[in-house]
Amino acid sequence: MNIIDMARESGMAVILDARIGREEYHSVCGSLSALEKFADAIRQTPVNHRTGSERRKRPLTRGLK
Repeated sequence: MNIIDMARESGMAVILDARIGREEYHSVCGSLSALEKFADAIRQTPVNHRTGSERRKRPLTRGLK
C-alpha cells in the first residue's frame, strides 16, 4: 500500500495540487485523530518498501525539537 492510500484510509483528505509532467504534487489535511491513525499505520509497517529491509526502530518523541 502506498503512503497516499494509507493517509486516505486513516481519514485524511488528499488533494491533488498540481501535475507537472509525470510528477504529481499533493496536499494532505485532516484531524489530529486522523494523523494519529496514520502514524499508527506507519509504525505497523514492518518493511521499508524502498529498500525491502526492515525499518529501524526509533524511540517515540513528543513535541518539536
